[in-house]
Formats: sequence, C-alpha cells, structure tokens
Amino acid sequence: MAQPINQLSFKARSLLFAQLSAIAYSDLKEAKTAARKLEFNTVEFYDVNGAQAYRFMNKYDCIIACRGTQPTEFNDIKADLQSIPVMAETVSRVHKGFKAEVDELWPAIYEDLTRKPNSSKTLWFCGHSLGAGMATIMSSRCLHNLFLKDPVELYTFGSPRVGFKKYCKSLGVVHHRFVNNNDVVTRVPLVMMGYRHHGTEHYMNSEGQVVKISGFKRFWDRLKGMAGGVMKLKIDNFSDHSMDCYIKNIKNMKE
Repeated sequence: MAQPINQLSFKARSLLFAQLSAIAYSDLKEAKTAARKLEFNTVEFYDVNGAQAYRFMNKYDCIIACRGTQPTEFNDIKADLQSIPVMAETVSRVHKGFKAEVDELWPAIYEDLTRKPNSSKTLWFCGHSLGAGMATIMSSRCLHNLFLKDPVELYTFGSPRVGFKKYCKSLGVVHHRFVNNNDVVTRVPLVMMGYRHHGTEHYMNSEGQVVKISGFKRFWDRLKGMAGGVMKLKIDNFSDHSMDCYIKNIKNMKE
C-alpha cells in the first residue's frame, strides 16, 4: 500500500520525483508499467503539438511530471532556443519557449486538476531540463489561481533559469532544485538577460555528493569534474545533464 508522499523522508521524496521525471520520457505503455512499480495506479499522458507531460496519481497524491528536451524532437529544440523574455500569465517575465510549451498543455491539465476527486489530492510538480522549466511555470499558475490547489512542493533536475527576479520572488512554492556539477543547462539563459534561478539549490559535486559549496571551491570542483570527464572521453557539461546521473547521485545521498 502506497503511503502519502509527505510522509516520506527528503531523500525518498527526491528519489521518487527524480524517477518520475525520468519516466516522463517514456511512452505511455512503458510509463504505466514503471509507475505501477512506484504504486501509482492512474497515469495520464498529455501531448499537444509536441509539448508533453504526465499525471501520476494514487489514493493520496497527484503529480504532474513534465517531459524534458528530446534531441530528436524539433518542437523541444525550438522551445529551448526561444529564450526571449515575455510577460508571464502571473507576474513579470518568463522564458518564451517554456511558456509556449505550458500554454499548449495547460487547458487539459487545468481541467483535470479541478475535477473531483483529483482536486482533493495533494499536488506536486517535477521535471528535468525543459520539463523543469515547464513544471516551474505550472506551479506558479496554480499558486495564482483561486480554483486550483497550491502545490506542496516542486522538484526540478537540471533546470535552466525560467524567469526574471520579480517572477521568481512571486513563486511561493517550496522548490528543491538539483544541480549536477557541470550541467550546462543550469547556466542558461544568461543572468545578463535578466533571468534568475528560483528555489533551494542542492548541488552535486564532481564525486556525486550533495554538498553546500560556493565561490572558488565550486569553481575548483567543476574543474575536477571537467578533468574527470576528459579521462572518460566525455564532455562533462553535457554528460552531467543526464537524468541517470541525477538518480544515481540521489540514491547515494545521505538521509
């Protein structure tokens, strides 16, 4: 029998949302099989003009997991590249491409989230890469809508910057944002364009440990990561973005 997510430890919650963010890349049949193993009996797939997300539900919880960038999908690449800031549906400005993806899916997701008994369940959002940006915007829309339940928490992995400073300040949701060492996606769009990160950062160092370091220590750790990538014939900036890496590191995280 599944237990409510809010009764799980932080590590267990983080791992669950990392796994669901990875499952979001699967087709519907594979997603249903994987979700059942995690004790989610309801799986709904949203796919509108290439924008994609899943709704996973059980007796207690409802999770919206947004699908990230797929290199073979032109719509995903286009969304990532449209980094021009535009007015958000709520406050200030957000990434044009991420907003456009959410706009495609929002009518169907909104309808499902307001439908009973869905509306009585505890609401969570998660996502990786492009999906992280989408999940952030969806969380904001819930917080600013009187007819939707506020999400309890938002979990993102390898998230790009989504909005301007005022937009980030308007996000009242508890946001756990995981950053894996040299993951290049977490450094775009650029700060000079006005974009900022939101939430509590959980940095994973070059050894895969979640630590609190900044400044020169982080710079040195990133150099170590890049050197380690060269030794493995990998480009660390890209390999660190893998959802598999995030899951592996969270499994090794201390309780």
